Amino acid sequence: MVAETIMTVEVAEASAAGMKAIGAGLAVGLTGIATGIAEMAIGPAAVGATAENKDIFGLVLLLTVIPETIVIFGLVVALLMIF
Repeated sequence: MVAETIMTVEVAEASAAGMKAIGAGLAVGLTGIATGIAEMAIGPAAVGATAENKDIFGLVLLLTVIPETIVIFGLVVALLMIF
């Protein structure tokens, strides 16, 4: 009876740790996919705008980097989940 209780507690703790890992992986993975989708539209437009007017390179670079912060937020959430 005691061995079964200990085994049940160990399984529950392992299951909780596994769910944390799955949640952290989903947080980073889904934000990475969302960033890829955003960059898919922004990248070609940025290259085209820069090709027409070289003076807006800084603005275009800033607009290209903004969606990449989403992945950083996902990483922060994943680290908060794990630790």
